[in-house]
Amino acid sequence: MQNKIKPELLAPAGDLEKLKIAILYGADAVYIGGEAYSLRAKAKNFDKEKMAEGIRFAHEHGAKVYVTANIYAHNADFEGMAEYFKEIAELGADAVLVSDLGVFSVAKEAAPNLEIHVSTQANNTNYQSAKMWYQLGARRVVVARELSMKEIKEIREKIPEDMEIEAFVHGAMCISYSGRCLLSNYLSGRDANKGACAHPCRWKYHLVEETRPGEYMPVEENERGTYIYNSKDLCMIDHIPDLVDAGVVSLKIEGRMKTPFYVGTVIKAYRQAIDDYFTDSALYEKNLPIYMEEVSKASHREYTTAFYYGKPDGNQQVYTNNSYIRDYDFIGMVQQDSDAQGYAWIEQRNKFSVGDEIEVMPAKGKSFSMVVTEILNEAGEAVSAAPHPQEKLKMKFSQPVKAFDMMRKFTSNT
Repeated sequence: MQNKIKPELLAPAGDLEKLKIAILYGADAVYIGGEAYSLRAKAKNFDKEKMAEGIRFAHEHGAKVYVTANIYAHNADFEGMAEYFKEIAELGADAVLVSDLGVFSVAKEAAPNLEIHVSTQANNTNYQSAKMWYQLGARRVVVARELSMKEIKEIREKIPEDMEIEAFVHGAMCISYSGRCLLSNYLSGRDANKGACAHPCRWKYHLVEETRPGEYMPVEENERGTYIYNSKDLCMIDHIPDLVDAGVVSLKIEGRMKTPFYVGTVIKAYRQAIDDYFTDSALYEKNLPIYMEEVSKASHREYTTAFYYGKPDGNQQVYTNNSYIRDYDFIGMVQQDSDAQGYAWIEQRNKFSVGDEIEVMPAKGKSFSMVVTEILNEAGEAVSAAPHPQEKLKMKFSQPVKAFDMMRKFTSNT
């Protein structure tokens, strides 16, 4: 790995719990949204107190926090914006992500020492625009998801040495160019460019002829179905060498709206893959099936490499349905380290019962399988099942467990 830069693993964190999980499971940095200016308005996001706690937790664990402020602003959005940037800088945020030039100028003036990254929403498709952002004071550019590996490499060769490239490597793909979409606004009144996307690209569509209302005619593509906008999910875990060679220094996982289980599962797999590659490329090649198996245990659509190796054709879409592949259920999270007898308190997330075979996925180390032999409620009474959401229970584990270790169960539901 001589002369190669080990890339940062950048994780989504829709709330404080996901932030902690992302970092404990191996993320070098997380990106979060505050209560304003973020493109994930439906995520729980962070108020001032939670943001302060999250930044403190990240820094204690050697990780960074980037705050998203990547809306396309209207005039009214600028009220209070300067104070917001001053506040997140004072809280110790490591960078802010913006896409709007006006927002960029406010951030630069209000918090001159706060590092600025330019969001993929800015349609960063060429080296000239990247150089222009650099001249304005940006430290990093998140390249558009429509770029090939070859184009990213050329950008890297033609921008200043101390400017960084971040790229999405895993998660949901948007049907519109770099996420600039008006479909949601038009159909539901919810503006995707201000964080309120209704995801109409996943809906099922029919044609209606105006003189025959109520008669729905299918929109078909060679008889495979009618989900004409529904993209497969991006997955680049088996192409890390190419990303490193192209000069990408931050590998970004999509998913601030995803579950803690998704975040932990995907981040842990990418952490192992990156570390293995920089330890020994042969080890990375050998373990490729393991990485793919692990990321596939989180809820996902079929996988694609999107634009990285050429313009996508029809095979990058899912025409038959808009559902996820979900072979594993997230059934619980350990709340504290197990005691000398192997007991630990957990918080239930999905139903499981005594006699079920489950897997425990620790933040560090290998997952292990076990059969549930004993469940106790808060009163210390033995129960046969855990059917109630977020129920606090005590379990006996076959191996030591720690807080934030996650439990999953094979379901074969797809």
